[in-house]
Amino acid sequence: MKIDRFLKVALAGLALALSAPAPFAAAETLRVVRSGTSSDLSVPMNRAIVVESDVPFAELSIANPAIADISSLSDRTIYVLGKSPGLTTLTLLDASGRLITNVDVRVAADVSEFKERLRQILPGEKIEVRTANDGIVLSGTVSSSAKLQRALELAARYAPDRVSNLMSVGGVQQVMLKVRFAEMRRSVSKSLQSSVAFGGNAFNNKLGVAGGTNSAIDNTAQIATLGGATPNGSTNNGAIAFGFNAGGVEVAVLLEALESKGVVRTLAEPNLTALSGQEARFLAGGEYPVPTRDEDTGAIVVEFRPFGIEMNFIPTVVDGDQINLQLQTAVSSIDFTNGITLDGLTIASFNKREASTTVEMRDGESFAIAGLLQDDFRDLNGQVPWLGDVPILGALFRSAEFEREQSELVIIVTPHLVTPTRGEALALPTDRIRPPSEKDLFLHGRVQAGTRAPKEGAAAEVAKQDFTGSYGYVMD
Repeated sequence: MKIDRFLKVALAGLALALSAPAPFAAAETLRVVRSGTSSDLSVPMNRAIVVESDVPFAELSIANPAIADISSLSDRTIYVLGKSPGLTTLTLLDASGRLITNVDVRVAADVSEFKERLRQILPGEKIEVRTANDGIVLSGTVSSSAKLQRALELAARYAPDRVSNLMSVGGVQQVMLKVRFAEMRRSVSKSLQSSVAFGGNAFNNKLGVAGGTNSAIDNTAQIATLGGATPNGSTNNGAIAFGFNAGGVEVAVLLEALESKGVVRTLAEPNLTALSGQEARFLAGGEYPVPTRDEDTGAIVVEFRPFGIEMNFIPTVVDGDQINLQLQTAVSSIDFTNGITLDGLTIASFNKREASTTVEMRDGESFAIAGLLQDDFRDLNGQVPWLGDVPILGALFRSAEFEREQSELVIIVTPHLVTPTRGEALALPTDRIRPPSEKDLFLHGRVQAGTRAPKEGAAAEVAKQDFTGSYGYVMD
């Protein structure tokens, strides 16, 4: 590297200084010698460069030898070695001791190899590399956060703990997550119970026996069948009672049957949008008060537990359209049937289905993050000892119960990369409905005054849809 330009300017400044009239000695006792032009000389750390001067020099010195080391190869050639990051001054003097020039020597980390490795590992990325004292400054735009992280890890190899990140990630960095809960529960229950009652005036009116194979059977209902009366206390779906007299003995037989079937379907589809790397929360439901006892004071305090549709997730755009998801989602509801009662206060329980996981997929792809197939089966056969073993007639002294419950649950997530749009392009559920006037409501019985359909954009396309007739979910 040559420094011809500032050396020539230095000689011109020296000639002007010699031709100017000398100042009075009493005017100033100290003056700063400013001859030549200061210039910067960049030297990589642990590397050496050779510079040449157009003017021969007799003496040279360096302000801080710990930053750079110098030696003269000739009266015009200087060997400069960078030792540690920093800024120092190189001074050149002629044979008469006059200042030729001062040169600012800037020693920085050698990033030439780092730049080459960066181009090989991340080709096509617009990353600018600069040095700052003993560190590295990265700036520019990268296509994904994964490539940004790779660039930082590579820079840390050359300047550990001295890397400044000024890079930004380009592309779409907002993620909309669509979660679908689908649950189906089926239940079947069957039972057949029988009981026999005896009564009458035989044995001096001391005969009166009522018994059955189910403790839940009401003896009153059994005795009511004596003489053929049909009981009205049965809670089953079907009951048959018949009775007859055999002399002074009355016999009543009660058969109770139950068969029930039920199907429950639960479906929820929460959607939520968040910036890459940021957490988003969603709750559609409420909070249920639960009394608890304070451990310190012993007083009763109330805690509120959330229920409904909950979703927490952190999306991270890894590379292009590849998305990493940290997800926690749940659907819960209040269940009073399994609650408890304390001091006259009923506390309900919760039915909750939740999942917590981390998955990675591309834009528009779907993943079933959770699934459940559950089949519960229970049957019970009870009888009156000995009497239930009697052929044919023993059926009157036996009862059987059968219950089966099946449930299927699946949770599916689908992420989408999204960008914002103009407000008029979005449709709201209330955009098409106008409140009725008093005339429409009371005179014509209308609950809405009409529609106000948008005329442009995506909202107009939605408004064109016809919702008249049958709609909703159909299950075969």
